[in-house]
Amino acid sequence: MSKISKLFKGSSGSSSSSKSHRSRGGPSAQEAIHRLRETEEMLTKKQEYLEKRIEQELMLAKKHGTKNKRAALQALKRKKRLEQQLTQIDGTLSTIEFQREALENSHTNTEVLKNMGFAAKAMKHVHENMDVDKIDDLMHDITEQQDVAQEISEAISRPFGETFDEDELLAELEELEQEGLEESMKNMGGLPTVPSTKLPSARPSQRATTKKRVEDDDDMRMLASWAT
Repeated sequence: MSKISKLFKGSSGSSSSSKSHRSRGGPSAQEAIHRLRETEEMLTKKQEYLEKRIEQELMLAKKHGTKNKRAALQALKRKKRLEQQLTQIDGTLSTIEFQREALENSHTNTEVLKNMGFAAKAMKHVHENMDVDKIDDLMHDITEQQDVAQEISEAISRPFGETFDEDELLAELEELEQEGLEESMKNMGGLPTVPSTKLPSARPSQRATTKKRVEDDDDMRMLASWAT
């Protein structure tokens, strides 16, 4: 029994099960996709079988050639019939593939919508015990308490009792620096004074030496005048 006849037999045999499925609301998308995949696998194997048969008939026609024209023509006729079956299977596979993809997309969309509906119900359940007015009041209380906490933090970190004027402190510091400078000048004895007495004149020995040099110069001039 061929695989195609088995397929039709299986489909006819499953008519009772399909009726029961319809009575229960029809087959599931996953079951239909699974059956379509099985059909695709069977037709793909049938394709491979037909392709091998076509190749064999072609080789047989070439083998007989003009020597046995009748056998060669029969082989070519069988090849043509096999090619027609192969073309039909190609079209059937394209149809099944399109149907399977559409069914997979429908199944995906159904699952997505189902999950979105489930999430919407969960969100609705979560929001059932929530009141928008209560939430606004709660956020207002939170903001108010944050402001109070900030004021407390600033009050704690503020230095206690320090109410001094910075300008007054700088003026006092300048006075202390001036007093320190005057004190250091007193310890050094003040600035040096200019002496009121005249500086001592040259020593007598220095005056005698100078006078002797003048006399020697006069003697040299006199000798020079005599020589002329």
